[in-house]
Amino acid sequence: MLKVNQAIVVEGKYDRIRLASVVDATIIETGGFRIFKDPDKLEMLRTLARVTGLIILTDSDRAGFKIRHYIQGSIDPSLIINVYIPDILGKERRKSISSAEGTLGVEGISAQLLLAAFAKAGIESGQTEKRKRPITKSDLFDDGLTGGTQSAEKRRKLMAGLGLPGRLSTGSMLTVFNAMLSFEEYKEHVTNL
Repeated sequence: MLKVNQAIVVEGKYDRIRLASVVDATIIETGGFRIFKDPDKLEMLRTLARVTGLIILTDSDRAGFKIRHYIQGSIDPSLIINVYIPDILGKERRKSISSAEGTLGVEGISAQLLLAAFAKAGIESGQTEKRKRPITKSDLFDDGLTGGTQSAEKRRKLMAGLGLPGRLSTGSMLTVFNAMLSFEEYKEHVTNL
């Protein structure tokens, strides 16, 4: 399995599932074209790009390139690595018909081709070591960030201090925290609230 520290942006749920089977990394979905109307997600991607770097892996069709170019135009290009999959004719197994352009997307590409695409982009396994102790939902609860009367205010202060949007869901918050902070750094930020 390829291990990278950079966050990886993909278009959708099935792309994320496919990629997670071959890459150990933080994987964020754009929700397809929803990224165009989601300033909070774009701000989260900017923050991840500054902290961990960002890998963009979208389908090689017109829609995939439109999403890729939108993200590239919104984030410092020096923080981005582009990974491209080849144009392969076919259709994904879960779909009854092929895409408009008749090519496979990230979800339909073999593990070998995905790994080869990362290698072509210069991304090698183990570039950086994964953090040992993940931040969990229990940690958020224990630290008063969820489940308490003052939790919303604590979350707002923490997110502002980290330069993150205040409206992230708990799941998104954990994804971003685990990508950008060690457990010790997280505890330091929480202690300083």
